[in-house]
Amino acid sequence: MVWRMRELVDRVYEAAFVPEQWNRVLQGACDLSASASGQVLFFSPNGPPRGITLDNLRPVFNRFIKGDFWTSCASVQRICSVRPASFVRVEDLVPAEEIARDPLRIMLRKFGIGAHLCTAIPMPTGELAIFVFQKWTNDGGYEQDEIDKLNALRPHLERASLVAGRIGIERAEATSSTLDLMGWPAAVLSSGGRVMAMNPRLARMSATFLPVAFGGLAIADANANERFQAAMERMNRAGAGGSSIPVPAIGDEPALVIHLLPLRRVAHDIFGGAETLILATPIAASQLAPSATLLNVLFDMTPAEARLATDLTGGLTLAESAAKHGVTVKSSRTYLERIFRKTGIHRQGQLVAMLKTVQPHASPPSG
Repeated sequence: MVWRMRELVDRVYEAAFVPEQWNRVLQGACDLSASASGQVLFFSPNGPPRGITLDNLRPVFNRFIKGDFWTSCASVQRICSVRPASFVRVEDLVPAEEIARDPLRIMLRKFGIGAHLCTAIPMPTGELAIFVFQKWTNDGGYEQDEIDKLNALRPHLERASLVAGRIGIERAEATSSTLDLMGWPAAVLSSGGRVMAMNPRLARMSATFLPVAFGGLAIADANANERFQAAMERMNRAGAGGSSIPVPAIGDEPALVIHLLPLRRVAHDIFGGAETLILATPIAASQLAPSATLLNVLFDMTPAEARLATDLTGGLTLAESAAKHGVTVKSSRTYLERIFRKTGIHRQGQLVAMLKTVQPHASPPSG
């Protein structure tokens, strides 16, 4: 099972740049969760969704994305609104009577489809990626261990979605054009950490990204750089997945999150043998508490950790947050320690100040 998961993770990162591979990713995730079919959908503020489905539900999928049919589907609108930060049963989100009369679910029942599982991945640009899996009616509902397996895959789906959504599910054909398509500061590095190419956006951020010996790259902030170098070392190990690192504002340059994505399989060839993509996503300043789903995307926080971070940013104490969610203060302290490790920050006041800078630039359509 371990090697199968490792191979599937590699395919996820390959699919970020090679859309044809999403079918294999979806099929692998279906095998992992005993699902009949699966889809990945990208919603933007300016039009109908686009995405990929396994062939057995292509007739329904094509009908769904055509025109404004998707706006009348209660399940889809509920998922876009709630934006579950982990894989959840759709039947737990949508009342049974809404599912019964939902036009999409009516179509799917004719194909023998029953239970649904979904998650939503909001992006800093305002786009929204939704992964959906379904079971055959005769196979019943989703068991918790099947959900857990998909949740273990979810952090990798998040990072791949950042790229796939940004380049519009279009095949990248050269390193330079691909980096330009990113729309965010980006660079590709060799296995030894040497910069092989970077786009002008990252090149202009000389206060944040520093050149070092042998063509390497460093971060001006000491704490962020320590995490960055450790992550790069991990990336050189076989089978290591990606990671995300927060970087505070430096000089006139904004606070951002650096995402490290391993370049696997065909994606490795697209980037001329490079091993790692560095993608920097700016985060806008706000006095509002960030959403739990956004924290999940940016820092790989679990739903419980993200809820605590949101509560602390909103002014609640550790004890008040624990009482609000019905957990012990000891559990909340454990969540806080994990948040510190994931954000690279070690004081609660600094954590709150940093998290108040994390806001998306726009909102996806809700109907």
